[in-house]
Amino acid sequence: QVQLVESGGGLVQAGGSLRLSCAASGSIFSMNAMGWYRQAPGKQRELVAVITKDMRTTYADSVKGRFTISRDNAKNTVYLQMNSLKPEDTAVYYCNANVKPMAALIPRDYWGKGTLVTVSS
Repeated sequence: QVQLVESGGGLVQAGGSLRLSCAASGSIFSMNAMGWYRQAPGKQRELVAVITKDMRTTYADSVKGRFTISRDNAKNTVYLQMNSLKPEDTAVYYCNANVKPMAALIPRDYWGKGTLVTVSS
């Protein structure tokens, strides 16, 4: 089994910064793309940023220039550096990873339980 555990959420004032981390653990054979999604109250979950195993990145237009996604393949960890935070960034942030477990024939997506980010105005 594979687990994803997020950390780093919290309360911050507008204009501030936070860094989220997500560590994958368990019986992992290989990890493909990793990413961050978020879900604000009353809204659908949306993509924030994704990074492939060869470090190509994609960002939502709303966070370009403010957020940076990175990963440490040796630690099976993905990070999200969030700068210039705005109240509209308030949401639960979920980590996602496409992982091939040791005992599996094909990879599949795994999700963390989420970490709350609250940006006050």
